[in-house]
Amino acid sequence: MTEGGRPWRRALLWLALLGPFFFLSYGFANAMAARLPFVPSIVFDWEARIPFQAWTIVPYWSIDLFYVASFFVCTQRAELDAHARRLLTAQLLSVACFLLWPLRFSLERPDTGGVFGWLFDVLLGFDKPFNQAPSLHIVLLVVLWVRFQQHLHGLWRTALHVWFALIGLSVLTTWQHHFIDVPTGVAVGWLCVWLWPLQGSSPLRHWQWPREPTRWRLAVLYLAGSAGCAALAWAVGGWAMWLAWPALSLLLVALAYAGLGIAVFQKQEDGRLSMAATWLLAPYLGAAWLNARWWTRRAPQPQLVIDGVWLGRLPDADATLTVATVVDVCAELPFRTRVRHYRSVPMLDLATPSPAALRQAADAIAHGRRRGEVLVCCALGYSRSAAAVATWLCRSGHTASADAAITLLAQDCPRIVLHARHRRAIEQAVREGAANGQTQVNA
Repeated sequence: MTEGGRPWRRALLWLALLGPFFFLSYGFANAMAARLPFVPSIVFDWEARIPFQAWTIVPYWSIDLFYVASFFVCTQRAELDAHARRLLTAQLLSVACFLLWPLRFSLERPDTGGVFGWLFDVLLGFDKPFNQAPSLHIVLLVVLWVRFQQHLHGLWRTALHVWFALIGLSVLTTWQHHFIDVPTGVAVGWLCVWLWPLQGSSPLRHWQWPREPTRWRLAVLYLAGSAGCAALAWAVGGWAMWLAWPALSLLLVALAYAGLGIAVFQKQEDGRLSMAATWLLAPYLGAAWLNARWWTRRAPQPQLVIDGVWLGRLPDADATLTVATVVDVCAELPFRTRVRHYRSVPMLDLATPSPAALRQAADAIAHGRRRGEVLVCCALGYSRSAAAVATWLCRSGHTASADAAITLLAQDCPRIVLHARHRRAIEQAVREGAANGQTQVNA
């Protein structure tokens, strides 16, 4: 039910549920850690040189006000429910980490008097030196920042950024957390945002067991890479613990091939990846971009196939495109180039595209041809985009078979890589289109 255009009553219900749950679960994790005979710490030597700033207890405490207010800035029920799920997930994941991996803050905080001292005393009344990594403060900071910044503009948004930066710094300058708690908190925060997007459903709802052996092999390879990064981070320690970031990134990619599919990347209609996916997958995305540029360094420009349809790699952000339409079939890299018309039909790299996705891409090419020339692209322009163009060639009547389409493509684009599994997918896409009365797609 909404009142005055906002779901006030539902916001109150969520707050009444999550508020007590926050303190009960947080206190439970503290109590369990306090019962242990020894709780370790992960601390760098330089952390003792971080200046203690008593006044930063004010921004530290202020996150509680933002937490309460965040329910009431939501303008729609769907937005409120997604935000509440993020907060609930943040609490569940953080408390699970506190219980499975208890850590202790090891530095002795200086005595503080006055109002700031009183705020510290109130805080220490329920906040013991446990519950360290991930910093729940940082986890909530990410979730709350995403919620508030979408409703603020101009100077108000700038002020939000400045104040939230102070909140983030305060976990260190109040000597409440060690440094490792900050990046782990950021990771968990973005994971909560990624799990409950505002547009579309949760990636977990897209799980489908793949039947293709190639996807399972790729899932195992990425999982092995994730495990290797995690093992190295654990064994070496220190700054090598940053390898936990690529470990998480590769784990998510492994899940994409194991069943989550393109939902992992959360590619939007305008070609951008969601902010959460960009942060979580950044190590993989950087490596994927470098890999694509390396393999296409000798042939960076798209090639004309036939009838105004071009095939190539994802263009650079500053590229000047002369085509009217871009059909982008890359799932893992964002599209940032200016173009009059853009259509995204994301497909997983190295995996065999589904016949449904190929038909969708062929329809997008045909529709784009009515506006002018079309560029069909993926990361390299070798497989996914080539399969999409081959499907369009068959369905538009330019070629009579998948083999003929692949032969035509290879004449002008000799670097394409289409295996027997791609040919079967193209043939199935054409057959299913014909069965649905779509034998030809107008070029």
